[in-house]
Amino acid sequence: LVKILNVNILNPTASFLAPYKFEITFECIEQLKDDLEFKLIYVWSAKSSTLDQELDSLLVGPVPMGINKFVFEADAPDVSKIPKEDLLDVSVILLTCSYMEKMFTRIGYYVNNA
Repeated sequence: LVKILNVNILNPTASFLAPYKFEITFECIEQLKDDLEFKLIYVWSAKSSTLDQELDSLLVGPVPMGINKFVFEADAPDVSKIPKEDLLDVSVILLTCSYMEKMFTRIGYYVNNA
């Protein structure tokens, strides 16, 4: 029903505290009955997903058939929730998309905080 065509990082060299900005292009090949839900998640520990920070979520809809594009902007992670010894480590940002509460896309990016 939906195919992610491109994700363009609009600020790839931004500082750690700068907002994340993604331009997302996707194609919808059938009429959708519900909105798409996009989430941006900051993962600083591979040990437990309970430590992940959901930076933002966005409902997109109604979605017309064809190629669609939008900019998804989310605030930086809350540094007070990250142990000081982990602040300069490599972490991960996950961009997910769900339809009717079922995730069908998960795109990950490494983030170098040094």
